[in-house]
Amino acid sequence: MSDTRVTPTVLLGVEPGDHVGGPLRIERGLWTAKQRQSCALHEIAYRACFKAELPAFFISRLTQPGERVYDPFAGRGTTAVEAALQGRRVVSNDINPLSAILARPRIAPPSLAAIRQRLASLSLREAPPPAADDPDLSPFYHPETERELRALREYLRQRAEAQEEDDLDRWIRMVATNRLTGHSAGFFSAYTLPPNQAVTPERQRLINQRLGQTPPYRDVKALILRKSQQLLRDLDEDTLARMRRLAEDAIFLTAPAQCTPSISSESIALTVTSPPFLDVVDYARDNWLRCWFNHINVRQVASQMSTHASLDAWAEAMRAALRELHRVTRPGGFVAFEVGEVRGGQLCLEEVVRQLGEAVGFEVVAILINRQRFTKTSHIWGIANSRLGTNTNRIVLFRK
Repeated sequence: MSDTRVTPTVLLGVEPGDHVGGPLRIERGLWTAKQRQSCALHEIAYRACFKAELPAFFISRLTQPGERVYDPFAGRGTTAVEAALQGRRVVSNDINPLSAILARPRIAPPSLAAIRQRLASLSLREAPPPAADDPDLSPFYHPETERELRALREYLRQRAEAQEEDDLDRWIRMVATNRLTGHSAGFFSAYTLPPNQAVTPERQRLINQRLGQTPPYRDVKALILRKSQQLLRDLDEDTLARMRRLAEDAIFLTAPAQCTPSISSESIALTVTSPPFLDVVDYARDNWLRCWFNHINVRQVASQMSTHASLDAWAEAMRAALRELHRVTRPGGFVAFEVGEVRGGQLCLEEVVRQLGEAVGFEVVAILINRQRFTKTSHIWGIANSRLGTNTNRIVLFRK
């Protein structure tokens, strides 16, 4: 379906009033704003991620089964997982190594029975003592829970270093990484901030004091199994089998989006992506505990994950990323480049992106502004109206 002869009206369902001069502009609710409307496999928390309905909108309209779908700023892997669910081949990249840890296992999900069997075979009774440079985890975890987590961490390290890590190990690593901290009994920790943002041990002590809480015991294996059951609840055997076949040639990279030579030129039918927004989110700081659990050097990640305090610096990085996207996109292929709502809507990054894309050779098909009602996630932060929240997805759709 990636054909230059197909009109935007056919692709996007244009309605009267959508076109307001210049490039086609569509500004309305394009997909649901309700929580948990997509497949449960997407229910992995990550800071500043878009909803699965966004890539689903473009994948279903702009690609056919078997075509390659790419995300160069993959985050938790929403585009990759949705592409696999819709029968598309997956290419995923992020400079943060946590991205592949969270995304790769979910495009080849094991069965719940196999997960249960692997967990039952693990002994988490003994753990290595904390290293000298380990963080103090006592504000987060009951001593027995911490011991179980350290034992699981050591098991996963040994399996990876011996090159014996398999799909079940990767799935358990992914789920455990997602359950490290959170604000319900479904997480390993005491009550803390939502799981997409780990606070420091010092701040967690203050939270504990304020709430008068001590970390309760959480059964690590039981919680991993429970979360696995939740993630897999919407998948039947046919879907699982199809996804596992697609996973055989899936590509997961950990590289700058501006330089991905291992992706063949003109091989991508559709890119759906959302880059870091200026200086809004500190991804490395938010993920320090996840990095610790996975033996990732958080300082090294922080040095590679540049935050762009100025618009000029951000634009230059995006220009280079779009140039690389133009190389890997096939003729007639598309790029849906989402920039969200930044600084209360005062900075229209979609206009910056439109000009950058045109400069590297893309054609602008449309600018889409998806307006949505305020959501549950925003209310966690005590925001009660649309004035202070992120309420739009702002997407520039390019065609090569």
